[in-house]
Amino acid sequence: MCSLEKRGNLFLLTLTGNDGDDQHRLGPEVIASLLSTLSRVAAEATRGSVLITTAQGRYYSTGFDLLWARKAESSVAAADRLRSMVSSLKPVAAALMSLPMPTIAALNGHAAAAGFLLAICHDYVLMRSDVGVLYMPEVDLGLPLPDYFAALFRAKIRSPVVMREVLMSGVKVKAAEGVKMGIVDSAHDSAESVVEASVRLADKLSRRKWVGDVYADIRKSLYPDACAILDLPLNPIFVSKI
Repeated sequence: MCSLEKRGNLFLLTLTGNDGDDQHRLGPEVIASLLSTLSRVAAEATRGSVLITTAQGRYYSTGFDLLWARKAESSVAAADRLRSMVSSLKPVAAALMSLPMPTIAALNGHAAAAGFLLAICHDYVLMRSDVGVLYMPEVDLGLPLPDYFAALFRAKIRSPVVMREVLMSGVKVKAAEGVKMGIVDSAHDSAESVVEASVRLADKLSRRKWVGDVYADIRKSLYPDACAILDLPLNPIFVSKI
């Protein structure tokens, strides 16, 4: 599940686990909680709002709850559960990509598979360097990439070499390597320091007092192919208020 704290213009969304799950696996309840919380953030947005997402413990998120899928009574039912999670996470990705404010992922630890996807849906990614990797294990698990996963990774990772290493080789990327690859904006030496750095960045962005809807439309215009797959309409025509 997740919690939401509001500090002035800053929204701090924290993945808190579900039934003792410290890996923050993205099962139906967690996905529903994320979508509901992001809807609340969008509804309460004002000029200068900023979102930070993080998680408790050593994991940001290890992706879909495959353990829940495997508990189904048959392989067909397990596949149906996985397809359901893939489908239900798509609106969460769309919500992050259309949120009317800057967004920052403060990665307190491992972000793998769908957890990695959540991270790159943010405008900024900050990561701790002492613990945690970015990892797309689908090639190792024998799972194809959902269409919106592929579109978002194409949009956010422009180097074909980095794309090959991350998606087709399944490399585990630490914070310093992520900075060199252009996936991570900055590396920090603890969970506390990555959140503190994210708050400093959020304060800096908040002072710009950007109009949220315009900010969201500019974001969407930068990633038109991904937004088309996410069913997000583009609105490239603005009326100046100056």
